[in-house]
Amino acid sequence: MKCTTGHRLLLLSTILLLHACGKKAEGPNSLSKAEINEGWELLFDGETTNGWHVYNKGKVASIWQVKDGELYSNPENMSLETGDLVSDRQFEDFELKFDWKMTEGGNSGVFINVLEREDIPTPWASGPEYQLLENSHQDYTNDVKRPGCLYGFDAQKNRVESLPFGQWNQSRIRQVDGKIEFYLNGVLTAEKDLTSAEWQASVAESNFKGFPEFGKRISGHIVLQDWAKGVAFRNIKVKVL
Repeated sequence: MKCTTGHRLLLLSTILLLHACGKKAEGPNSLSKAEINEGWELLFDGETTNGWHVYNKGKVASIWQVKDGELYSNPENMSLETGDLVSDRQFEDFELKFDWKMTEGGNSGVFINVLEREDIPTPWASGPEYQLLENSHQDYTNDVKRPGCLYGFDAQKNRVESLPFGQWNQSRIRQVDGKIEFYLNGVLTAEKDLTSAEWQASVAESNFKGFPEFGKRISGHIVLQDWAKGVAFRNIKVKVL
C-alpha cells in the first residue's frame, strides 16, 4: 500500500504520543508496569489532594497545596486551615513508599495506625511516627529523633544520613501483623513489634505514656505532619499486603 503524506503524519503523531505516554509513566507520581503488577497504588495523584483531608477538620482549604507534582505544606499560607494531612483510607498490613524533602532546618513526620477522633487532638497521640528531619536541624544529633527512626524510642538500627534541604530522600514503611520496618534511602533504620509486651513497656516509660490510645493499634490512617518550616512529598505509593 502506498504511504501517503496523511499516513506518514498519522504514524508520526502516534509515535510521539506513545513516546510522551512512556515518559509520563517513568516520571514522578506514576506507576510502572512492574509496580502495577505487584499491586502498588498511588496515594497522591500529583495534581490534587484527592484521597486526603485535614485531621479532625475534613476536606477544607488548607496550607497543604499541590504544585509542580509536589504535595507540600506551605508555611507562608497561614491564612488557610492548618493541620496534619490524613489519608481517607485506613491500612493494616501494607507497604508505603514516598519521597520527601525539607526546607533548611525542617522537621516533620509520617504517622501510621492513626485513630482519628474528635477527643484525640493530634495524630501523634495515637500513631507512632517515622521521623523526617533535615540535617541542619538541632535535633539531628539526638539519636531517637534522627530521620528514619521510630521517633522518641530507638536510634537508627543502621546509621544513615538524610540528604540536605532541597534534595529528595526516599523512605519506606512496611507493616505486617503489627511488625514494622522503616527504611531511609534504602537502609533499614527501625524494626518493632507493636503487638509485643516489650513495646507496651517502652510506651509506658516514654513521653507518650499520658496518651491512652498511643501505640495500641495495628491499623489506621496514614498521616503527613504539617510543620512550620515546610515539607514536600511526591511518589506516595501504597501496596496492601
